[in-house]
Amino acid sequence: MTTQPDTSTGNGTGTSGAGDPSPGTDARFATSPAPSWSPPAPTLPSEPVRPAAAPGAGEPARPFLHRARRGRPEDPRWARPAFLALLLATTVLYLYGLSASGYANSFYSAAVQAGSQSWKAFFFGSLDSANAITVDKPPASLWPMALSVRIFGLSSWAILVPEVLMGVATVGVLYAALRRRFGPAAGLIAGAVLALTPVAALMFRFNNPDAMLALLMTVTVYCVIRGLEDGRTKWLVWAGVAVGFAFLAKTLQAFLILPPLAVLYAVCAPVSLRKRFAQIGLSAGAMVVAGGWWVAIVELWPASSRPYIGGSQNNSFLELTFGYNGLGRINGDETGSVGGGGGGGGTGQWGETGWNRMFNSEIGSQISWLLPAALILLVAGLVLTRKAKRTDLTRGSFLAWGGALLMTALVFSYMAGIFHQYYTVALAPYIAAVVGMGATVLWEERGRVWASLTLAGAATASAAWGYVLLDRTSDYLPWLKWLVLVGGLTGALGLIFVTRLGRRLALAAAALSFAAAIAGPTAYTLSTVNTGHSGSIVTAGPSGASTMGGPGGGGGGMRGGFPGGGRNQQNGNGAQNGQQGGGTGGPPTGGTGDFPGQNQQGNGNTQGNGGTRGGNQQGGMPGGGPGEGGMGGGGGAGGLLNGANVGSAAKALLSKNAGDYTWAAAAIGSQNSASYQLATGKPVMAIGGFNGTDPSPTLAQFKKYVSDGKIHYFISGGGMGGGGGASSSTSSRISSWVTANFKKVTVGSATFYDLTQPTSSS
Repeated sequence: MTTQPDTSTGNGTGTSGAGDPSPGTDARFATSPAPSWSPPAPTLPSEPVRPAAAPGAGEPARPFLHRARRGRPEDPRWARPAFLALLLATTVLYLYGLSASGYANSFYSAAVQAGSQSWKAFFFGSLDSANAITVDKPPASLWPMALSVRIFGLSSWAILVPEVLMGVATVGVLYAALRRRFGPAAGLIAGAVLALTPVAALMFRFNNPDAMLALLMTVTVYCVIRGLEDGRTKWLVWAGVAVGFAFLAKTLQAFLILPPLAVLYAVCAPVSLRKRFAQIGLSAGAMVVAGGWWVAIVELWPASSRPYIGGSQNNSFLELTFGYNGLGRINGDETGSVGGGGGGGGTGQWGETGWNRMFNSEIGSQISWLLPAALILLVAGLVLTRKAKRTDLTRGSFLAWGGALLMTALVFSYMAGIFHQYYTVALAPYIAAVVGMGATVLWEERGRVWASLTLAGAATASAAWGYVLLDRTSDYLPWLKWLVLVGGLTGALGLIFVTRLGRRLALAAAALSFAAAIAGPTAYTLSTVNTGHSGSIVTAGPSGASTMGGPGGGGGGMRGGFPGGGRNQQNGNGAQNGQQGGGTGGPPTGGTGDFPGQNQQGNGNTQGNGGTRGGNQQGGMPGGGPGEGGMGGGGGAGGLLNGANVGSAAKALLSKNAGDYTWAAAAIGSQNSASYQLATGKPVMAIGGFNGTDPSPTLAQFKKYVSDGKIHYFISGGGMGGGGGASSSTSSRISSWVTANFKKVTVGSATFYDLTQPTSSS
């Protein structure tokens, strides 16, 4: 196939005479000088190539299926089958045992259920279809799941498969970004590293907003790099659109990578300075439109006819954005939260902050397996391109992915507010991209002594750090750490003398180094997908892989429950059926919950190993009395971070005549209310939002709802504000008023108050 010259005018792009438009037909890019590094001889399975031009005028376009199967004509024949195999393997891996997580985070699952029943709840992200209060995030991440449930019905698969598809799409976008400049080998390496990152395997199988955020951030970097190729405005506009929608998934976290990307484009784009700044302005405008339309509607909508904005103290999404979900996460000053962190290198309720946070025992096993290698390869890539011209795309790619990596890691390392281990999934695409680019470029330069030594250094760092991480869970596959260390060092030794080896031995040394580097994260990933996860705080890997102190206990397990349960991060004491967070009561399956997998990580109804009665039962937050705050058993009240197991008797109680009321029940805290709502399919009001600390509804509003016959039952316990919570909180005042004035009904270990049956004293 011959490449036709660019015959376009005015816009700098070319089109084919008979085929599809092809990216990269810009004359400036097609004739740009070679990158600063020049591969010696074609010894790799593929060499980096420039984007292909479109088919000529007399050349018919290939059928779509043929193009999908074969790929681009400039790629080697193995590239597209290998890419499709990568996507298929990722899909199978992430779908394996998916339903074991049940409703996963019931907080978001309840909102998904509500959105599938009410378009108003869908738009606002309400926790219940009667629209009492929203989740404490914007709703974009809920929309794909809610549409899936609306089509296929409520089930674990309907909720979680959209998350899996986002993970597969992220791998695909990452491959596409690297293949264009560094060849298919780089894309395959990066895609495999991403798919086998433990925290990625966790969050692309879970229903938190982070899966959508990771996908959209990857798309953003891809679009910026496309813009750096030829300076076309549309790619900057699409980057802005991606960031805008990412904002609607997780607010200000979407903006973390904007500073390095904006500076990069302003300096390195292959157009005039005036046009660069105009394009950045257009991108910012697209971002504001893509993310701001929903914000504007919500802020302008009369508060009396929309749900309360969960997580805010003044019923304002802007307050939520810049407070609880914004600056509060940085400085720890989060009104209505459960506490801040340890700024200035201290240890707080959300773990130790500082430069090494991504490597410590709380975070390291989730994300840092290849982080040392990525940092080494990033520096090497920038050194290699130090003399390149301003618009060099190889250097630009390293700066784009590396800048996103460093900026995000820096903020994560020092943020003093709420920080969970799974946030680090945002780093996974950046680390994978740098590893793929760096390994490929240095392999091409392996004839230089420093390049081969750097490759060997990266392999050694991966092996040594993998050994350290595996040694932290010494009871888990104890032989693997030695295999990683020995294999990695052997491969590194081969890389040092790679020019003296034959082609096969050289490739064997590279393959051995890569296999040793990903062996640890692969094992942790397999452990992750083999286990169900539920609750608000989940971690990847085997039991004991990640520990973090926090409210309610220090150093305890975090998976699905607050610390206080000892090192029971994974399904409590390592089992898949109950007693999470150290709880020891209740039957293994958590009583009679009606949803398969929902009770996989249920707390017992008796005192947990990490808590003391009257204090932190089951390692949970204060509030529930004996038998409350846990998930096990037949319908106990939920804790702050875990829902409740709803037994058949409790379900029958709430379901009876539920159609006569706007809300079948009201409960303090969103996790508590979510469990009953998911079990019954009826709206349950979450008093006080997620923490039980939001001033919604007020006591006067709640009394009005009761007098109007809109709420049938009040569920005792749950949240920060219930039970033993602060007496000044709205939810605590509501709880006190209810318990003093209405009939108490006990079902199993759960306590209800019938709001249609006042006591004689009231």
